[in-house]
Amino acid sequence: MPVPVPRTLSELPYAAHLTPFQGSLGRESDLDGVRLDGESFDGVDGGSVRFTESALSSVTFTGGRMRRGRFNEVWMHTVRFVATDLVETAWMDTEVIAGSLAGLELFSAEMNRVTFHHCKLDSVNLRASTLRNVSFVDCLLRDVDFAGARLDRVAFPGSTLEEARFARARMTGVDLRTAARLGIVDGAESLRGATISTVQMMDFAPVFAQALGITVADR
Repeated sequence: MPVPVPRTLSELPYAAHLTPFQGSLGRESDLDGVRLDGESFDGVDGGSVRFTESALSSVTFTGGRMRRGRFNEVWMHTVRFVATDLVETAWMDTEVIAGSLAGLELFSAEMNRVTFHHCKLDSVNLRASTLRNVSFVDCLLRDVDFAGARLDRVAFPGSTLEEARFARARMTGVDLRTAARLGIVDGAESLRGATISTVQMMDFAPVFAQALGITVADR
């Protein structure tokens, strides 16, 4: 799987049609072809909000609810989500560059053709989510919970995973070979359907043995 290259704002096919964001962000807001730059939203109630062919630069979301929101063909650069409710959101053809996602509720989300470049994900709950054709490129994933999630053609090139959880996850075509580090604390038995390197296999031998109930002893 080729490693995706982040695009600049000018490279977006809809860049020439973007208009500056005006007004407010609320429930069921429909933002089509807008550019948000330097905006800050604190505790916003944006349930079922829809972003389509839009660009967000240096935008911060703190707290608030965007449950069941939709991000369709959205480009995000240096965007921060902190303790935001993004449960059951849908992400399609979206690119997140140099973003920070911390303390997020993202469970039961659906992501298709989404790429994270140079992002930091800290304490993100992706339980029971569906990820298809998703790449985490040169990212840091700390305490990210994929328990019960479905991962289909997901890759982690250059990324570091710390205290990742995959209990009861289902994987198809997941590529972990090029991850910089695989720190998995739960769910090693759920890596069926993933591809790892020989070196990673050696590093994971004790974890796999524990998951299978095998005692390793020389005497």
